[in-house]
Amino acid sequence: MTTPLRLAMLAMSAIFINATSMAEPEQDDSSSAVSEDIPAAIKNLENRGVEIIGKLDTPADIDAYAAIAKQQPLAVYLTPDKQHVIIGTLIDEDGHDITYDALQEATVGVWSESTWQTLTDSSWVADGNPNAERIVYMFTDPNCPFCHKFWEQSRPWVDSGAVQLRHILVGMLTETSEGKAAAILASNNPSVALMEHEKKLNQSGIEPLEDIPSDIAEQLKENADVMNDLMITGTPGILYHDSEGQLKIQRGAPLDEDLELILGPKP
Repeated sequence: MTTPLRLAMLAMSAIFINATSMAEPEQDDSSSAVSEDIPAAIKNLENRGVEIIGKLDTPADIDAYAAIAKQQPLAVYLTPDKQHVIIGTLIDEDGHDITYDALQEATVGVWSESTWQTLTDSSWVADGNPNAERIVYMFTDPNCPFCHKFWEQSRPWVDSGAVQLRHILVGMLTETSEGKAAAILASNNPSVALMEHEKKLNQSGIEPLEDIPSDIAEQLKENADVMNDLMITGTPGILYHDSEGQLKIQRGAPLDEDLELILGPKP
């Protein structure tokens, strides 16, 4: 049962938007027939960074749509005049969220696929077998002791060829973090440079670059933007598929007993 405090919080989080206050979005000839059927009041939310997935089934007599914004699922409701939208939680007379299951079903797969593609397109450094059955992405700061801990924890899986770690390098912890991340990315063989850095981390690791090339600086900025978009505030941030194929985020180094959830059965 939803508590009165929870109900109050949900009510405060609802957003009422006048469709006429937003500019019309540019037309995209590649839009599907489904997107063409979406009313303008809903479609215009894309100008605010909201991705509209499609219609959302609800037991209530109201048009609803599933959406994603800042990696979070949203239920969007169209008012009867089709001129306004409400973003929030639809609750029945017993205090139950009646759109949660449908919203999760509509958005989780889309979010997982788009997020995985974003990770794939980022500037990452491979650690392990390129033909490994399991791929795990990891936001890594070269000076992060917890990143190094997970690097050490993962060695049995990586060394056996079962897992490839893909390090998305960022520089955020200390004044040398960015220079060290840049040095790894700018090296002739980033994978080797990363390995040597981790092995010598107790001796400060790789020498940081003083002058970072503009293309490397842009890669680091884009990696930081992806991390921020995923609302990962510290390193390591680990993304993996669980046993049911669902994309999960582990924030911080995992406990030893949780390693198989991320890396699979221990070799």
